[in-house]
Amino acid sequence: MNIVKYILLCFILVIMIFPLAWMFRVSFMPANIDASFENILSGEFVLASYLDLFRSGNMFIYLFNSFFVGIIVTLGNILFCFMVGYAFSRYRFVGKDIWFYSTIFVLMLPAHVVIIPLYLMIYKAGMYDTYWALILPFLVNPIGIFLVKQYIDSLPPSMEEAARIDGAGELTILFRIVMPLCKPALAVLAIQSFMTNWNSFLFPLILTSSESVRTLPIGLALYQGHQAIDWPHLMAGSSLAVLPILVVFLFFQRHIVSGITAGAIKQ
Repeated sequence: MNIVKYILLCFILVIMIFPLAWMFRVSFMPANIDASFENILSGEFVLASYLDLFRSGNMFIYLFNSFFVGIIVTLGNILFCFMVGYAFSRYRFVGKDIWFYSTIFVLMLPAHVVIIPLYLMIYKAGMYDTYWALILPFLVNPIGIFLVKQYIDSLPPSMEEAARIDGAGELTILFRIVMPLCKPALAVLAIQSFMTNWNSFLFPLILTSSESVRTLPIGLALYQGHQAIDWPHLMAGSSLAVLPILVVFLFFQRHIVSGITAGAIKQ
């Protein structure tokens, strides 16, 4: 039975890896060669598509904008979702349940519902076509609040109570005692926030109009329009978009797995 299991898992692995391998392989093909299966197996490997991306267009600007927006939004989500989740988990205040269930209710709203109100708010606030339009509305999200709150619920409050007896303030307890214990959950939140904002297309398309603040997905879409179906160049750009996500996952995979499983264990 174990052999059958391993064969099935290897088959699923090949199915999942094949599109990624095809993308990387096509990105190293010459632009004048058709991306057929025969050429993929027997063609040569060149860096021309990658060099062309950085020689023409605004690829450096798109990459910088994606990194800048993704990192700032990720840090904001770690800080604000952690603080709000801790408040929901440990403190008692008027309307706590109403606020928490209102946060959960936001999860049921599709993103398309808020496009027009968000656009009007950003435009009237004078933030249209700026970094603020890509950062400010996404500094906190209900999924992160729920994840951190559920994780802190599983932590025993004994260390916090001991710190209060020793005279520690609330901020000391929050950032020096509770936050280190929440590293697995915060790692999950960080990679989820970074991936969501790195791959975001709809909101950057609507909230920006100049190339100086556009992100990589928008740049790739515009590049596709200019170059028709130029597969090597498009796959080279897509490879650049995928690589940061793969690197982040490889570094945080241990924390991600522990963060996903730890929240399900009641102590």
